[in-house]
Amino acid sequence: MLHLDREDWVKTSDGDSRGYIQPQRLDELWFHTGTNCNLRCPFCLEGSKPGDNRISFLTLEDVRPFITEALELGVKNFSFTGGEPFVNPDMVRILDLALTHRSCMVLSNATEPLMNRINEVLPLINKPNDLSFRVSLDFPNPEKHDEGRGKGNFRRSLNTLGRLHSFGFHVSIARLIANGEDVEAVNREYVPFFESAGLPADLRIVAFPDFFPPDSLPEIPQITENCMTSYLNAEQRDEMMCNFSKMIVKKNDRAGVYACTLVDDDHDYDLADTLKESMEVRVMLKHHRCYSCFAYGASCSEVS
Repeated sequence: MLHLDREDWVKTSDGDSRGYIQPQRLDELWFHTGTNCNLRCPFCLEGSKPGDNRISFLTLEDVRPFITEALELGVKNFSFTGGEPFVNPDMVRILDLALTHRSCMVLSNATEPLMNRINEVLPLINKPNDLSFRVSLDFPNPEKHDEGRGKGNFRRSLNTLGRLHSFGFHVSIARLIANGEDVEAVNREYVPFFESAGLPADLRIVAFPDFFPPDSLPEIPQITENCMTSYLNAEQRDEMMCNFSKMIVKKNDRAGVYACTLVDDDHDYDLADTLKESMEVRVMLKHHRCYSCFAYGASCSEVS
């Protein structure tokens, strides 16, 4: 963690004190299951694709000690992202362990990998804690969705959502926000699709701005310490994910603790080997995706 004393970690390019979050608690622990995915979406914020190993598969044995430590720190929820988590051979076994202790959420494209393992997933409905799925339906338009995710995948994902809901799992969707759109109006356009799949009309929709692919360097305003107090109140700062969340990422055969779900392409955010150590590290808001959280209140979390 030599970067913690580096000038560009604590200062903006103009020499101002960089904005930061000092973590207060661990409500939510995310696990990155690996960047291997069955799809090759050009806008993927993880750059995931078939056979990709930028981030390695987590195994059950990788996950076990972090679950134990998170429980000691009072974690409320476990969440899983990828890649496509159900490409990971250990995914169902990992969920079986995690659901013994806390509720879990899985981000999935709900296409072949999940469909092919549905008989393994179904028994998880009997675990002592709830399992929920957040499924990507990028646009309320099958053709537009399929331009990025492949022909027929809107319908596949929607049908899988309906099946999961009918089995009793909690479900929600994630979508992309277009510049200048009326968010609520676009959300309403999903309702006929939800109803056709037997889903509730008020299904939760989590809408995200463009986070750009890994290693992108878009020009965005830098967040200073003064920005954090001038534009955000204490409650808004408290709601930023890096205040209450961490993510486990495996690279080069080592599982480490990253600051949040959006910064795994920057080694500076590899904070520690253990969760307890990571909670002591001040998270500097220098990643370009930090600006989306700061300016738009973007959050991957569904923890209330």
